[in-house]
Amino acid sequence: MQTVRASIAKIQRLLSWGRVLRLVWQSSPQWTVARTVLLFMQGLMPLLWFYIVKLIVDATAAGVQATNTDVTFNSVLGLLGMLGLVVVIMDLSDSASEFVDESQALLVTNHIFARLHGKAISADLEYYENPEYYDTLHHTQKEAPARTALVLKDCVDLCRGLISLLAVAGVLLSLHWMFIVLLVVTKVPEVLAHLKYAREVYRLGRQQASTERKANYFNWLLTDGWHAKENRLFALGEGFMQRFQDLRQQLFRERLAILLKNFIRKFLGKVSGNLAGVALLVYVTDRAFQGEITIGDYFLFYWVFRWGTANLQLVLRSLVGLYENNLFLSSLYEFLALPSRVKAPLEPRAIARSLQTGIEFEQVSFQYPTGTRQCLEEITLSIRPGELVALVGENGVGKTTLIKLLCRLYDPTAGRITWNGINLREFDPTELRQAISVVFQDYAHYDLTVRENIAFGKLAFADDTDRVVQAAKSSGAHAFIQNLPQQYETVLGKRFDEGEELSIGQWQKIAIARAFFRDAQVIVLDEPTSALDAKAEAEVFEQFRRLADDRAAVMISHRLSSVKKADRIYVFDQGRIVEQGRHDELIQQQGIYARMFEMQAQHYR
Repeated sequence: MQTVRASIAKIQRLLSWGRVLRLVWQSSPQWTVARTVLLFMQGLMPLLWFYIVKLIVDATAAGVQATNTDVTFNSVLGLLGMLGLVVVIMDLSDSASEFVDESQALLVTNHIFARLHGKAISADLEYYENPEYYDTLHHTQKEAPARTALVLKDCVDLCRGLISLLAVAGVLLSLHWMFIVLLVVTKVPEVLAHLKYAREVYRLGRQQASTERKANYFNWLLTDGWHAKENRLFALGEGFMQRFQDLRQQLFRERLAILLKNFIRKFLGKVSGNLAGVALLVYVTDRAFQGEITIGDYFLFYWVFRWGTANLQLVLRSLVGLYENNLFLSSLYEFLALPSRVKAPLEPRAIARSLQTGIEFEQVSFQYPTGTRQCLEEITLSIRPGELVALVGENGVGKTTLIKLLCRLYDPTAGRITWNGINLREFDPTELRQAISVVFQDYAHYDLTVRENIAFGKLAFADDTDRVVQAAKSSGAHAFIQNLPQQYETVLGKRFDEGEELSIGQWQKIAIARAFFRDAQVIVLDEPTSALDAKAEAEVFEQFRRLADDRAAVMISHRLSSVKKADRIYVFDQGRIVEQGRHDELIQQQGIYARMFEMQAQHYR
């Protein structure tokens, strides 16, 4: 049974090489063709060089003893001319090969990054809450681009080496068949050493992924500007440095043990190969003294054997490299094959241009795939066109999770959500999200221009300057943008040259402008005014309220003063809706909402 499984594993690895070669071909078909032509030239031209030199040596030796040296010299001169032409062709093919290799490696790397990024932005959000996903992603990002280019190089080297070895075998066979056997056998220890090392390095790499991520995390804490203030204020730097160094030392010790064993194996393998070369030298020297071969033959046999040894080593190293790189590329295949729970239907329904009957949550429950508790339990609520709906409650009671389900970043574990009476699962998720604009509490900061930060709300209208400015005015951002050095062309953040940093409140206004810019059917603000003063909060709320006149609007807020004028308020507690109604109705109920409002109102009396 184990033999069968081992055979299946080998077949899978061979098929994986094919997948890698398909990636290479997809990234650069023209360069692949050029490389194929060059490898035949590189594989055969050295043998022609050896043979011409052999003829030159024999002709020179004969010319020394000849009576008409002019004729002999002229013949040698012709051979030297041929040798010079061969040398030029070899140099040209080598230089062209280097140029093609480096160019193709860049294209392959770009293609792999495109595949990685494509999968990363399409992978279900749940993967970003799973440490195993980050380990796989880290290992893939670290290894896949370079390893794919190495597979290409190994395939080229393998083909070139095989072409050369066929020519070498023909020459050595004329001397004695045992030298072909000797050539192959002496390289077996080195190949086994490489295979052993490849397996050990791969296993270690998978084991060290989590440790490397921790080390990278401490490196980020030490070098990123976001933590610079607290590093100094709380004197955290020395401790983070020590933890980083401890982790790097652990990685070094584990790798050093493997390197030491590999050094011993490789040394023994190289010694056996070199001793085989000495044995051939003894044999051909003896035959030369006996007059059985010429000086040119002596030169040819010895250097062809040495060249054959080098090419056999190239072939075996390429095979080992293919094996090793394929092991590492298994992380790439694993990453690209991640299944998706949130899928588009085969025949998706079209999203209506306007929200007609509204959105319904019908007995919706949800538990995160990696969680152990229900985040939402039997949620039933409605969001009507033209309504402003408020979701309130303490942190962690499921308000933001509800919005993630609305955007179909996750699917409910029970119940259903409908849009104009149609289940969200019947829409293409990408098209659905285009109809919703959300500012989450942990909104993104893009270290790009103000214009880009706002226009990311809807890239199709990124060149519409009036629309960008109007969105900024609606969020209250226009005033401070006018005071920036390049106004809407100012780069934000300090990551790049000439960048301008904003306050938290200003960043929040930019994020709200991005949501307004989208002009979506549903607009959601998750704690949209937490960093704004009372005046700015009132202005944003009024603008938000006006936007709800012809679309649906949802606001999540801890500041109950912001939600007093909402058409409907849902109060969440422990993943359930425990109260609902207008502000006055909820105050009269004297429940959770009334107590929360009273506690906040005391601060303003």
